[in-house]
Amino acid sequence: MKLWKTLSRKTVFEKEPWLRLEEHQIELPNGRVLDEWVWIDTPDFVIVVAVDEQERFLVFEQTKYASPGITLAPVGGYIQPGEAPLDAAKRELLEEMGCRSDNWIDLGCFATDANRGNGKGYYFLAKNAQKVDQTAVSDDLEEQELLILSASELQEALDRNRVKIITWQAAFAMALLHQGKE
Repeated sequence: MKLWKTLSRKTVFEKEPWLRLEEHQIELPNGRVLDEWVWIDTPDFVIVVAVDEQERFLVFEQTKYASPGITLAPVGGYIQPGEAPLDAAKRELLEEMGCRSDNWIDLGCFATDANRGNGKGYYFLAKNAQKVDQTAVSDDLEEQELLILSASELQEALDRNRVKIITWQAAFAMALLHQGKE
């Protein structure tokens, strides 16, 4: 199977560090050339599903601008320039929850939008997460509350669509599958 080829690219809009829009000229596997293919370049990010020593899921209940109402959420954030994904995951877990883990499971790296970019997500499961900083305060813009859920409670939350962001749905589902294999 042949891959798509990028023949040229030019930046048409930039708002660093959050967004760059590009126009690409691409060649499809059948040789057809498409001009002005829109590419959306956003920073790569990490999503961390944290599980404590009692195998309970540490989950935020919060609001997000792009999601009406209240949603359940894992830890997450952008990877800083030059930062390895696992280091970003560890930083985010400490910043957002005040937790550390010495048991990290790499759940994979995935594209967010199959044809338009939008950054890659690096997914992690942080097992045996322990609170080490009681004063940790996230710099996130939303209000949030920490919930501690059993695996069955998290599964029920997924089933009832209490997780409104698909990347978070995927992270929680992968973590539940991984936990179920043990």
